[in-house]
Amino acid sequence: MLLMAATMQAQDELPLTPSKGGKPDWMRWHYLSEEEMYDTSRGLNFVETDPPAGEPRFVAEFEPMQGVMIRYPLGIPTSLVAQLSNNCMVYCIVSTSQQNQAQNSFQNAGVNMSNVTFVNAPTDSYWVRDYGPWYIFEDRNPAIVDNIYNRPRPNDDNISGVFANYWNIPMYGMNLQHTGGNMMEDGRGHGVSDDLVFQENNYNEENVRNKMRDYLGIDPYHVTIDPQGDYIAHVDCWGKYLAPDKILIAQLPQSNPRYQYYEEVAEYFENTNCCWGYPYRVYRVQEPGGYTLAPYTNSLILNKTVYVPMGTNNTYNQDAIAVYQEAMPGYEIVGVNGGSAGWENTDALHCRTRGVMDFNMLFVDHRNVLHGEQEWQESIPVVSKFIAYSGANLKQDSLLVYYSIDGGTYQTAHMTATGNPDEYVGYITGYQGGSEIDYYVFGADESGHRYTQPVFADLDPHHFTMAAHQPSGELTITPDTLWFEHNGDEQAFTIENQTNTVVLINAITEEGGYLLPDTPNLPYNLQVGESISVGFLFSFPLKTNRASDDYVSSLIKVQTSVGEKFVTAMISRQGMVNFVYQNEMYFDDPTMVIESSFFNKSVFVPTIRVLSIAEKDTDYLNIETNPTPPFDLEFDGDEAFMFVSLKDFAKGYVQTSIEIETDYGIFEIAVHINEDILSVNELSSEAKLYPNPTTGQFTVEGANVAKVEVYNLVGQKVHEAEGKTISIDATEWNKGIYLVNIIEQSGAVVTKKLVVR
Repeated sequence: MLLMAATMQAQDELPLTPSKGGKPDWMRWHYLSEEEMYDTSRGLNFVETDPPAGEPRFVAEFEPMQGVMIRYPLGIPTSLVAQLSNNCMVYCIVSTSQQNQAQNSFQNAGVNMSNVTFVNAPTDSYWVRDYGPWYIFEDRNPAIVDNIYNRPRPNDDNISGVFANYWNIPMYGMNLQHTGGNMMEDGRGHGVSDDLVFQENNYNEENVRNKMRDYLGIDPYHVTIDPQGDYIAHVDCWGKYLAPDKILIAQLPQSNPRYQYYEEVAEYFENTNCCWGYPYRVYRVQEPGGYTLAPYTNSLILNKTVYVPMGTNNTYNQDAIAVYQEAMPGYEIVGVNGGSAGWENTDALHCRTRGVMDFNMLFVDHRNVLHGEQEWQESIPVVSKFIAYSGANLKQDSLLVYYSIDGGTYQTAHMTATGNPDEYVGYITGYQGGSEIDYYVFGADESGHRYTQPVFADLDPHHFTMAAHQPSGELTITPDTLWFEHNGDEQAFTIENQTNTVVLINAITEEGGYLLPDTPNLPYNLQVGESISVGFLFSFPLKTNRASDDYVSSLIKVQTSVGEKFVTAMISRQGMVNFVYQNEMYFDDPTMVIESSFFNKSVFVPTIRVLSIAEKDTDYLNIETNPTPPFDLEFDGDEAFMFVSLKDFAKGYVQTSIEIETDYGIFEIAVHINEDILSVNELSSEAKLYPNPTTGQFTVEGANVAKVEVYNLVGQKVHEAEGKTISIDATEWNKGIYLVNIIEQSGAVVTKKLVVR
């Protein structure tokens, strides 16, 4: 007793490490037998590994759990085991020799035995929170991270490996001395411990932070003082994550000498941003201090239930229950007495249990949470990832944003894929400047899993305010000009009401008859701050405008209660043309003559004038026309004809083109020539092209090779080089077929086909 008193007196003065002049490790009395007090060994069977290759996510206690781990002989009442067995699966670690005893005890207590699984393994203690597995997802796959348990208990320290084998999942060895009671995480990369983690790892803060990031994905890692100043220095003795943005921290009376330290930690979190971008919401649970039992932060969150260990003062007990109810609306809060095992202020329910994450959960990860005042915009996007760890498909009609404007009924916005992996977006609309908006995100998958963010849904949703809207006093239309290049083009403009009153839109018309409107049902009342989109489709014109310009203009008129507004539509004259011609030719024989015809089918363009017909950039073709340009093609009149043959098939080309120039623009015919008829010359020595196909680098080599030219299938030269051995990098080229002209010193040419993958 004298030794314990001396220890307690010294604990506020000296750090818990011999290297810093404090108490040696064996003098941490709690959890240690007399033999263990003198045993400084740790992690005898620990195996360090590389960190996960994929992205690790350390799952939070308040996320979906498939089960809870306990150890027999128990450190919790059997009546609590019965309650847990009606919540989820109970995984009970028990030696083979004691399994029958455990089973009889559970059955006598009314435990739902269909929800109990016995895992046979020897253990040294029932503090499974401290030595149990740390469950993570590595990308989409479950895994376990093991660390060196900070107690000399080899059986306990082996339990992570036992469960890695039980689940048949990977286990990664993180070479840090740590303990589960000194770790809490939010499931989104933030974690909290007190500075015991630095003390137990040689005060190498950089190493600790790097390992926590690499193995668990924890960054930032909030490492605080231990406000309790007790022998155990575990975070679950004074604090607890309740949600990604909520932390529960104990509070002592001001008269207590440790009061200021608890306030220091609370203030830290009140001024530190959570993963959602705003300061933590800190909840305080009152504890009387001293020896009065009040282990309220040492609770267990298991799915939608919180099991809170009760103390010896009923008033404090009820106040603690009320704090949990306020912080976690929609959850069942259950007070639990310690039974024969009893609770301590530094060792209660949380220490003696550990959740097992649901390997098939659906994770809703809406990171860019809207909060505070948002800059005015007509609709505001809500972006979230949905990850179905089960591998099941998402229910596309069940990815939703629920939102309420100014306390009104909740509405839904369906979320659609953004194109980024697992990412979807939905839009909140219909608010006014200054509106208060509550919202939450919901998802479901085909395996039956559902989840919301926040998990409290409409009982405690995300919240933001839309900034006041300052109307400019005008009805604005943007853009004021629409450009149409081709028949079938669609363009749109936006009408926005920036006046102070509702604007009635009576009609929207287009004078030229070139465009088909896609307008809202008119008349339409456009509210203050609201905007609508008006679309038009370029269809064959209803009348002809023979302007000399390249574009024909038309006016779109918007008739409203505040006057008329106009938008200019610019219609390409070429886009009005229906010029029918053969746009490709293929030569498979050097003696072929291809006959081609073309004519004017533009109902509203009576005459198309053909100005010239010629080969583009090359001189490989014989082209004869009837009639000879220039000539006019009347609507639905006689056809014009073209006769095309190969002028010289020994040039080493594979493609050229013919241009038909008209007063409505140039129309191009692609001419393809079979490479087998290209050359009648042979190389005097065989040239090699390898590898073929290629994924990037390829080589051309031959004793008499002088030059290499590479063309794509539209006749564009993409590379040219000289030499007998030529290496070419095609990494940045488009995938497909290329033609490689190999030119010998004598001038002989052969063309080879190259496939780039």
